[in-house]
Amino acid sequence: MLLEIERKFLVKNNSYKEESFKCLSINQGFLNSNRNRVVRVRVVDDKGFITIKGKSNKKGTTRFEWEKEISLKEAKKLLKLCEKGVIKKTRYLVRVENHIYEVDVFKRKNKGLVVAEIELNSESELFLKPSWLGEEVTGEIKYYNSELSKNPFKNWA
Repeated sequence: MLLEIERKFLVKNNSYKEESFKCLSINQGFLNSNRNRVVRVRVVDDKGFITIKGKSNKKGTTRFEWEKEISLKEAKKLLKLCEKGVIKKTRYLVRVENHIYEVDVFKRKNKGLVVAEIELNSESELFLKPSWLGEEVTGEIKYYNSELSKNPFKNWA
């Protein structure tokens, strides 16, 4: 089974940028944003990807994920077919011990939102939380990218 186990956090400050070893530009849209199955198209720098994600478990940490690299040309064409609300963000990769945090700085209608994710090998795996890591939001639906495409951060009260 292809499982993704991840935890998600808000970010308190910009000090992660000093620790980052790579920065990526991401445009992504959703061909299907149903909570039971999400089909995402993503352009990361000069590469294209299509991803299918299943429904999360009760804690929001674990779900089915299948991803395949596709041509950049195909990804750009598929982005045009996506539901309204294509997401643009910059992703910073930050190594903390034997894990890599993906820190997403959202743009456009989600500007002001900064979220860090860490992928784990098990739900109980221990990991170091750097000083810039804030409140945990794992499993909070409003922070899912598929939800941010429909209800962007700028609309939150």
